[in-house]
Amino acid sequence: MSLIAVVDLGIGNLANVRKALKGVVTSDPYEIEKAEKLVLPGVGNFGAVMERLEPLRGVILDAITDGKPFLGICLGLQLLFEGSEESPGRSGLGVFRGNVVRFQGVRTPHIGWNQLWKRKDCPLFKGIRDGAYFYFVHSYYAEPSEEEIIAGVTDYESRGRRVVFTSAVCRGNVYAVQFHPEKSWRNGLTVMRNFRRL
Repeated sequence: MSLIAVVDLGIGNLANVRKALKGVVTSDPYEIEKAEKLVLPGVGNFGAVMERLEPLRGVILDAITDGKPFLGICLGLQLLFEGSEESPGRSGLGVFRGNVVRFQGVRTPHIGWNQLWKRKDCPLFKGIRDGAYFYFVHSYYAEPSEEEIIAGVTDYESRGRRVVFTSAVCRGNVYAVQFHPEKSWRNGLTVMRNFRRL
């Protein structure tokens, strides 16, 4: 079984992610460098978390460039983009072009179970039916500049308004989801298992 490094930014409960992936929680650049796969889970403020991530930026981007499978979860998806309305002036990892924006005209945060509608084939969703439910907690979402990276979308309705947002992206060895697979029961475990098998 390949070593999966779950990047520890000192925030949130990573135990469920580690358990589902049979990974190692670490903030040690050497351990992250020698891992065969990387997972970046995230909760909290874009700028604050990006600041904590800064010392690991190089080793994470090198792993992505080297073709290692990479999974971003929730804020971990957002950090892959160029920036966020939540933290103007703070750059993200810039793996994908586009920015992160706040929900407008709907109740925030978007909390609870919602559906994922597939936009293209992605190995993460093998065995997951179109319209499957996953668990979300977020007030911001990514707006990719490149349509072709969008693997799934979700529509959120509240206060008589509907927002369709990108809830999964994938390109090459980089995968990311806005929902929390570790809180999404059977569907989430399937996603984690698919990532483990890449």
